[in-house]
Amino acid sequence: MDVQNLKVEKLKKRKNKAEEDLDSLKIDYKKLSLSMRTAGLEKLWSSGVKRFEKKRTRPIGGKENSRKFRYEMRF
Repeated sequence: MDVQNLKVEKLKKRKNKAEEDLDSLKIDYKKLSLSMRTAGLEKLWSSGVKRFEKKRTRPIGGKENSRKFRYEMRF
């Protein structure tokens, strides 16, 4: 009986391991397909469409306090 129980436990462990591996493969596949879908947008980002940069423009209220700059998003 002990030998059978050990075999059953070993098979259960293998089954659990196989299920975990399958789940990780599914997650990897989803990540890969998402990155492939967004890969077309990567060309736009690298060609200069990405222009959302913070730029110091002028002090708030016209005062010359260098700590209080207003940031604008440049498009």
